[in-house]
Amino acid sequence: MKLLSSVQCFGGLQNQYEHASETLNCTMQFSVYLPPQAQAGHKVPVAYWLSGLTCTDQNFATKAGAQRVASELGIAVVMPDTSPRGKDVPDDADKSYDFGLGAGFYVDATEAPWSTHYKMYSYIVEELPALIESALPVSQLKSVFGHSMGGHGALTIALNNPDRYVCVSAFSPIVSPIQCPWGQKALGLYLGDNQAAWQRHDTVALIRSGASQLPMLVDQGLADNFLVNQLKTELLEAALQETGYKAEVRYQAGYDHSYYFIATFIEDHLHFHAKYLK
Repeated sequence: MKLLSSVQCFGGLQNQYEHASETLNCTMQFSVYLPPQAQAGHKVPVAYWLSGLTCTDQNFATKAGAQRVASELGIAVVMPDTSPRGKDVPDDADKSYDFGLGAGFYVDATEAPWSTHYKMYSYIVEELPALIESALPVSQLKSVFGHSMGGHGALTIALNNPDRYVCVSAFSPIVSPIQCPWGQKALGLYLGDNQAAWQRHDTVALIRSGASQLPMLVDQGLADNFLVNQLKTELLEAALQETGYKAEVRYQAGYDHSYYFIATFIEDHLHFHAKYLK
């Protein structure tokens, strides 16, 4: 694990690292905010942030404004990249933004040529936390949250691993990739035509199949231009009502899909995570 940069921020450190990932078969970069409590020798809990389409580990670090609140709460925030990277990593032939580089969708690809590198599910769930916990002053207490494609990743990863995460939250998540164009393209190419394999990567399907109860918060902007065709938050609400699964789903009037939305409500989400991480 090589430290690429380190800057002081609200008494803590905003760091960027790279490492050779065995899971993804390439060199990966990720960012970490370590609050001042970690510098004082305390092992702090960790919130894992999963970003959306086209993002890297830097978008959240520079735009969300999370460091001040994370510093006050004593929570580390880990910001992975959104896909494998490197000259040998395949990309979408059409260079479209919704598949390939920057669009790993937090699944383990089973189809060639993607299966050699695109194992983002195992990277986020297993390899990266093991690396973080062995090298940095953090505890094994962790939560997960994310935005858009990363909101999908956060929700599905948490629901598939309720023993690993104490809570989950999401901004503008893709709640049912099985039922939207982004998800149908990505899951079809990464996982193949057998839609039974898609079910464990679909929040609505997981809740309907009896997922364990976890504390869950979802924020969705009503001015989001992806809401109707891609995000379809109403499908999540219907699944919650049908099953009795408890989650707080909030619609925010006037807010779109951007980091202005995330920055507005990031303090709420970090306080939500702190209730369970502390």
